[in-house]
Amino acid sequence: MRTVAGVVMIATFGCSISVLNGTVAQAQYYYYPGYQSRYYPNQYYQNQQYYRDRQYLQERDPGPFSRLFGGFQQSPIQRSMVSFPTQYRPGNVVIDTAARRLYLVTAPGAALSYGIGVGRDGFRWTGTHRVSAKKEWPDWTPPADMLHRRPDLPRHMVGGIDNPLGARALYLGSTLYRIHGSNEPETIGTAVSSGCFRMTNEDVIDLYDRVPVGAKVIVLDNN
Repeated sequence: MRTVAGVVMIATFGCSISVLNGTVAQAQYYYYPGYQSRYYPNQYYQNQQYYRDRQYLQERDPGPFSRLFGGFQQSPIQRSMVSFPTQYRPGNVVIDTAARRLYLVTAPGAALSYGIGVGRDGFRWTGTHRVSAKKEWPDWTPPADMLHRRPDLPRHMVGGIDNPLGARALYLGSTLYRIHGSNEPETIGTAVSSGCFRMTNEDVIDLYDRVPVGAKVIVLDNN
């Protein structure tokens, strides 16, 4: 008889505490069991996006166990479940630019919190929109005012690993603003953009599969 010893590994990630509308969001530990095992249906592996995502993982993933614990391009602000003001409905996306957090309301009084990068001084904004479109590995065409400020930028860039919009983008109403990925995790928690909201590719892929077109997005600045 052969006895095979198994090892059960349990990972518990850290937590964060933030404030929204004067309400302290009490952080709870959130278990993220794996990039591939939980959040993607079987059909995900049957389309071309999977292979582009896999290329991203192969180029960026520092080791074989990193993916198991959701560690590739990990955000400096860990994703966590938090308590949340009850005036927001499940499915609402609430962005607090001052706190550098995006909240996806999952149930009355509860939300999934993500770290984000926001607009720098003069480019932050508030308002309410709905997700009007979603794209995987989106192309990027800098708007005219950005090209005026940065004539060195390309006029168009196809989607891919080096594209500044990252692995996914959620478009907000008819504006030029997006919630999108980034291959610069060190910018999460900072004010660096021209008004868009950036996340790590890991986090934006997670958000993308949870948020449908038509979801309400409320942008606040609780300074």
